[in-house]
Parts: sequence; C-alpha cells; structure tokens
Amino acid sequence: MLPALLLPALLLPATVQAQTQVTLAETAPVVTLNVTESVQAAPDIATVSTGVETRAPTARQAMADNATKMDGLIAALSKVGIAKKDIQTSGIRLNAQYDYSAGSNGTPSPPRFLGYEAANQLSVTLRDVAKVGDLLDRMVAAGATSINGPTFSIDNPAPLLVQARGTALKTAKSQADFYAQQAGFRSARLVSISESNSGGMPPMPMMVQRMSADTAKSTPVEPGQVSSSVTLTVQYALER
Repeated sequence: MLPALLLPALLLPATVQAQTQVTLAETAPVVTLNVTESVQAAPDIATVSTGVETRAPTARQAMADNATKMDGLIAALSKVGIAKKDIQTSGIRLNAQYDYSAGSNGTPSPPRFLGYEAANQLSVTLRDVAKVGDLLDRMVAAGATSINGPTFSIDNPAPLLVQARGTALKTAKSQADFYAQQAGFRSARLVSISESNSGGMPPMPMMVQRMSADTAKSTPVEPGQVSSSVTLTVQYALER
C-alpha cells in the first residue's frame, strides 16, 4: 500500500508550482502627446502645369497638330534655360467633341459632331522664383493654352525639418514635465517617438498669386513663404 500512498505526494509540488506563476506589467501612467512645429522660409522653386489644346476634324489630325504645338512649347522652355529633367508630361487627352444645344425652336435635337480635341499637359519646375511671371508669359507666347499654378516649395527642406524636429521635441518634453509635476510625479521618461512631416510644401503656404490681364508687362507673382512642418507623436512614462 505504501507506493500508492506516496503517489499523490510526489505529484503535489508540481501542481502547486503551476498555480503560483506571476505576470509583471507596466504600472506607470503614460501620457501621449501630438506636437506640431513649423518653420517658414522663402521658396526656391515653383511648379507650373501648362499645355496646349487642339481641335481637328479627325483624331489623327488633332493629335498631329497638338504634337507640333507641344514641340514648340517645349523648345521655348528649353530656350529660356529650363532643364529637360524639369519638364515632365503629366497627361495626354483625346476626346470627341459634340454640340448638345437645342434647335432654333427649342426642340431637342441629336448631338452634332464637331471633331476631336487633343490636349497635352506638362508639369514644369521653375528654379528661378524671381522670373516666374516672365516665364508664364513666355509659355503663353509659345502657344500654351492652359496654365495652372504656380505651386511654391523648397527644393531641399531637410535643414528646416531638422530645426522643426528639435523644436517639437523640446515642446513635447516641456509638456510632459508639466503633466508629471501637476500629477505629483518626479519626472517623465520618454518611451516612444513617431514622426510625420511636410517638407516645404502646402497645405500651409503663405503666398499670394496674382494674374494680370495686361499682356504688355510680365505677370506679377508673389512667392511669399512656405512652411516645413514636423508632427511628433511621443509617449512619456510618469515616474515617482
């Protein structure tokens, strides 16, 4: 009978050990902060969308005529010193055109075919901001039938982002220390950082664009300033 009585006793220590496992967890309160800092500077590049539109009786003729006009526009841009790398095709379009207006007596009439319209758009980077207005006028003189922009930006925003990043981190630390003191803690310990940034581009530009109908002088353009922004999401553990 002795071996049978000893069997439960031999199993008992293992059972007790399984029931006394402990899991440790972080108990310090954590504060999460979102801090955005911006640095403003004068832009050094401008981006303009420009292009030509052409109508012809046939699709082939519309595309051919449009190609001839676009070659002239590109040649004019190159002539004023715009590098080939700064000229990029952004869209080509070909559509049939119809007249949907009603008849002379106001009664509905079938659409009347007018021909085909071809369009070719360019995205052009201008690296002399002071001459943007003059370059816009040169585009029109070279045959451009559409202009959109300019959009101002900074070619190399890295130094501005470094400045904004440092300011954002100091602001976050100051806020975390404030919360620690107000809540009765001794200090705030940084536990995580994540970042997003906008490098010298809108959405927060400070600029004014003015287009003049007077073709006798250069179109006035004011570049103003643009912002390089950094947003930090940081977490601090509050410690006693």
